Amino acid sequence: MKTAKEEPPRKTFHASMVVTRLEEWWVEADTPEEARALLAAGHGHRCHLGDCLQVEVHSFEDAT
Repeated sequence: MKTAKEEPPRKTFHASMVVTRLEEWWVEADTPEEARALLAAGHGHRCHLGDCLQVEVHSFEDAT
């Protein structure tokens, strides 16, 4: 059986990730059109982060 002393040290790897996730947001507005415009402009409040839908490795770097 291997002991911890026999195992080589682990390497560190860095990556840039593109993560797509579904988030739930809310905004106060008078009409649905106004609400869409406000949300599209980045206004509003996030209720929670939501579930991760897709992860794609954009770039990968070996630190060694």
